[in-house]
Order: sequence, then C-alpha cells, then structure tokens
Amino acid sequence: MKRLLLASALLCGMAGMAQADDALKAAIAGENRTPANALRDGARHPYETLAFFGIKPDMTVVELAPGGGWYTEILAPYLRERGKLIAAGNELASPDADARRGAERFLTRLNARPTVFNKVQLGVFEPPRKYEFAPAGSADMVLTFRNIHNWIPSGPENLKALFASVHTSLKPGGVFGVVEHRLPAGQKQDATASTGYMSESYVIGLAEAAGFKLAAKSEINANPKDKADHKSGVWALPPTYANKDENRAGYTAIGESDRMTLKFVKQ
Repeated sequence: MKRLLLASALLCGMAGMAQADDALKAAIAGENRTPANALRDGARHPYETLAFFGIKPDMTVVELAPGGGWYTEILAPYLRERGKLIAAGNELASPDADARRGAERFLTRLNARPTVFNKVQLGVFEPPRKYEFAPAGSADMVLTFRNIHNWIPSGPENLKALFASVHTSLKPGGVFGVVEHRLPAGQKQDATASTGYMSESYVIGLAEAAGFKLAAKSEINANPKDKADHKSGVWALPPTYANKDENRAGYTAIGESDRMTLKFVKQ
C-alpha cells in the first residue's frame, strides 16, 4: 500500500510539472506577445531560462526593471490565474522626469491589454533612490534580465543596498534569477560597466555578499561568437545596432550577446 501511495504521489507530481511546462509554453506562444519580441526567442530562450530558474505558475514573482516588458508578456499570463507578478520599475511620482516617462510608458502598455495584464501589480524599483516592490519574505522568485550593468555606476554602497533589497524581499529558499551580458573570463570589470558587459565572477560576488548562495549556472544563453570587443559595446549587436549600418552584417552574424544565466538562492 505504501508503495502504491508513493507511486501515485510521484505520478501526480510529474503530472503537475507537465501542466506547468505546458502553461509556460502556452504563455510563450500566446497571441498577446508583440511579434518583434517573439522573434527574439531563438536568442533569449525564455522557456529554457525560466525552467532553469524553477518557475511555477503559483509563485509570487518579482521582475526587476521590466523595461519594455519583453519578459512581462510571458510572465503575466503564466502567473495570472494562480500566482502573482510584481513588475518593479520606475515610479509615476518619481522626481526624475525620465523615470516618470518610463513608468507612464509601461503603465500604458499594461492598460492596453487588460485581459492579459490587469492582475500585474506594480512595485517601485528605482535605484538608488527607492526600493518598495514586495514585503519582506513574500516573494518566491526575483528575476532580472540584462540590467545589472545599468546599476553599476551607482557605486558599491548603492549596489549593496540594491542587492540587500532583493534578498529581503525573498522567502527563505527563494530564487534570484539573473541573466546578464558576460565579459570574457580574465577581463577586468570596469567601474561603470561602460561596454554593457559584466564579469560573471563580479556578479556572483555581489550576490554572495548580500547573503545569496549560487545554486547553479547555465550556458542556455551563451553565444561563443560574441567576443565583447565591439565599438559601442554590447549595443553594437542586435537588436540595438548602435553603429547603425557600420558592419551591420557582421553584428547580425554574431547575434545577441553572450550571457551568463545564474540561479541564486536565499539561505
């Protein structure tokens, strides 16, 4: 009888995993996604990345600095019925005009598709000024995609406070998932991340100093063609093409940047 119960429990668990996987695949294939965003799936591997982080549809997930909402388009429908998505970005009442405009653009985008986005909660993540995105110990997962290089110029003390805010927001055992442009091993991290590339060891050090443990790393988003030596830095590559028509074919052949994919856990 015990063996039958154990087998039944395992089968139920496997069925739950399959359902979760199907739900994630459905969110990625959803008609709500912007066609231009969906075209980037081959470079950004959203299914493999989110599965690596261990996302489940009943989690409370914080997306830091969602920008134009590339991942928000996937996370919102996936978490809509059973979980919660907190999009943590600029504040509408920010004293900074650019930050206000960014918050307004993001809110307009959410409001344009209420059937997809009306359950998304907004939090304030505006480094180094303000971090009010989730109560302490409430989040199962915090995610950030290609953002850490933007925070480096704020300085070591502000970075310490930023990573501490992420750590505080998570439950014990909660996951901090990071995707970031990767500087080749052996190259020194500059103080402002002027090229947009980050040293993997530097990012790991920031997280570990905040109390996180590196649980796993993945090469899901690796691109060995990217040597991180471009004029205009990472922004020379698609989809930005900062150098416009200069060597555009060469940058297209390289593709999007080489990226680290790191899974940290709050102990």
